Amino acid sequence: MWNPDAFLEHMLWSKRPAYSFEAKTTEQWSEWRAALKEVLLQKLAVPDGMGQALAPVVLERIDCGDYIRERVQLTTLPHLTMPAYVLKPKQGEAPYPAVIACPGHGYGSKELVGLLPDGSPRLGEPGIYQDYPAALARRGFIVIVPEMLGLGDRRLQADRDKEPKDTSCFRLASHLLMAGYTLAGCRVYEMMRCVDYLRTRPDTDSDRVGCMGFSGGGLIMALTAAVDERIRATVISGYTNTYRDSILAKSHCADNYIPGLLSAAEMPDWFGLIAPRPLFIESGLEDSGFPVAGALKAIERIRAVYDVLGCGDRMDQYIHPGKHEVSGAKSYDWLQRHLQA
Repeated sequence: MWNPDAFLEHMLWSKRPAYSFEAKTTEQWSEWRAALKEVLLQKLAVPDGMGQALAPVVLERIDCGDYIRERVQLTTLPHLTMPAYVLKPKQGEAPYPAVIACPGHGYGSKELVGLLPDGSPRLGEPGIYQDYPAALARRGFIVIVPEMLGLGDRRLQADRDKEPKDTSCFRLASHLLMAGYTLAGCRVYEMMRCVDYLRTRPDTDSDRVGCMGFSGGGLIMALTAAVDERIRATVISGYTNTYRDSILAKSHCADNYIPGLLSAAEMPDWFGLIAPRPLFIESGLEDSGFPVAGALKAIERIRAVYDVLGCGDRMDQYIHPGKHEVSGAKSYDWLQRHLQA
């Protein structure tokens, strides 16, 4: 009798989001995009630290056969440094196109580059990430794999002795909210700093920078691409959906929830801010956290943005037969077409 279900339903869904995409002309699109992008920056509360010197330091350099794997350290904000792996191809000639490969939940960047949590080589199966940074490096991309704030080697000190896949997301997200920031906003900021770093490297073509993020990393790369137009092409794997069908249908990590986003727009509208730049979406047919029905709804709504701009050929998608995992069956080739041409 006293359950709050009806109250919650009313609070979430009684009002249409203020910036639902309804544009019919490029002029209307331009006004919609400018307004919604400003709202996104406000909701994310992205830290103001672009004057911070990156001060890159190379920590190690290892020959992995057909590519070189470096580990670098970047300073992103006062009192905050970020390690990242950089995979540099041996084939082709510099300057190379680049991809930011953003991890979702797990034990961090090591999981994406074929290492175990202790840094030793993984000899077994690649897991849900399919070692996609290495696959892209073999195709001629420089790939940077940042350690996300709250994962892997960047967990809070109190969490360092927990299981490798345990994260500091909840404490970071809740404490940052108390200070007026969001964990998502801090992560978006650091992905923008990855773009800054790539543009300092003489072996990287600063006009051909793309990104690929899986799961929670897909969220962060989508939001980064929405606000940073230096990102030329974006692959979102295992995340694109509607809020109603995904993170509001079952419990997800606290880092998915950003105050006020739903009152302004649904997920496909936010991701539609990437248009008219190329966008590829891959989703698993058996993904229970981000179900295919919601993914198809979102794809249809995002495609409406591209169609208004007359650039529907810049958006593509693939529903693969797997679960919550990277596919790569079409997205790797797609990145090559859009960044190596």
